[in-house]
Amino acid sequence: MSLATLEPTPALAATVTDAPRAKTQSERALDALTFFLADVADGLGPFLAIYVTSTRGWTSGEAGMAMAAMLLGTILSQTFVGAWIDRLRAKRMAIVGAAVLVATCCVVMYYLPLRSVIFGSQFLAGVAVTVFPPAIAAISLGLVGRRRLATRVGRNEGFNHGGNVCAAALAAGLSYAFGSGGVFYGVAAMALASAIATTFIREEDIDHNLARGADAEDGETEVVSLSQLFSDSRIWWFTTAVVLFHFANAAMLPLVGQKVSVNYKETAAIWMAACIIVAQFVMVPVAIFAGNHIDTWGRRAIFLIGFSVLPIRGLLYTLTDNPALLIANQILDGIGAGIFGVAAVVMVADLTRGTGRFNFLQGLIATAVGLGAAASNLLTGFLVDAFGFNAGFIFLSAIALVSLAVFFLRVMDTRESGLLNADRPA
Repeated sequence: MSLATLEPTPALAATVTDAPRAKTQSERALDALTFFLADVADGLGPFLAIYVTSTRGWTSGEAGMAMAAMLLGTILSQTFVGAWIDRLRAKRMAIVGAAVLVATCCVVMYYLPLRSVIFGSQFLAGVAVTVFPPAIAAISLGLVGRRRLATRVGRNEGFNHGGNVCAAALAAGLSYAFGSGGVFYGVAAMALASAIATTFIREEDIDHNLARGADAEDGETEVVSLSQLFSDSRIWWFTTAVVLFHFANAAMLPLVGQKVSVNYKETAAIWMAACIIVAQFVMVPVAIFAGNHIDTWGRRAIFLIGFSVLPIRGLLYTLTDNPALLIANQILDGIGAGIFGVAAVVMVADLTRGTGRFNFLQGLIATAVGLGAAASNLLTGFLVDAFGFNAGFIFLSAIALVSLAVFFLRVMDTRESGLLNADRPA
């Protein structure tokens, strides 16, 4: 096995990092960062689809292309950004720069709502948001160590979803007071707040070797070759299940927004904000619960719950046009997404222990996920144009069932796992 050794680190560095340490300022700053970054990480999200269809007269297919443009930027850069974060020590400044770029793109799209400008800005925003997941996961692992990682990730997701609740409420209020432009400026304000919070994370509190998953069980710090990383079949099955899940999930909320906007054009943004708020309210306790119980219940058992609710959610969307009932169905979205945000990071950390490829693999999986999500928005948009909203939701539910089957049959639990132990049967 070919190994590339990192800078010398004491043999007990990983153990010391795992021990509880007084890093109150950095952890609280990370709380604030994940809270304020909630609105920035997704850009305008489904609000853009509502804006271009209800205000600019775009079709659902064109709106899907705009959403896909952002995902295209993500697809082309995610893997490289993950590898970059593995090597980068200025992770905090990378987050600051990316947040400012997303905010700038949002403001430009509002003042220059041309198709070329919106597609181009969405692409740039898609590149920028690839920084956030691996950088935050790396900082979290480097701050608290493996023993506290699941709880820390659950806390990150709890604050992130809480931030989404506040951001959605802010978007609804600004939209009501200032029109559609209020949503665009809300993202810029959250970006500024997230940038300020990032600067309060102390650089000296981050173990950068641990942050990339270079901690082997024998205390050494090593980086394995890509061929060794890809020899683990568990990674391939896990990635397949996750991609199918996101293919089924990505287009659901934008379709709900477009379905509501057909009969409620003037208040569509407010209804969409309500959809987001309900889901995010549910995600907060679910994410914290998952983080606190995933070590005892097992990664697979927790994750199966998230996979199971997605096909049910898609089918329920076909039963009504009532906005209140569509919003109530977002409870299932909250359960699935709350679990996913915690379990995916923890399982990737398990699979890459002792490899030094933690953030690279996150980026690679996110690239695959981006492909699935882009295809979801694009294909479902044209499917809806041809056959209506119910056809789109049924199609997505069928894909969700396939993702559940793949995860149930092929993905094993990853506790006490790592690539260096991959020769054991999965």
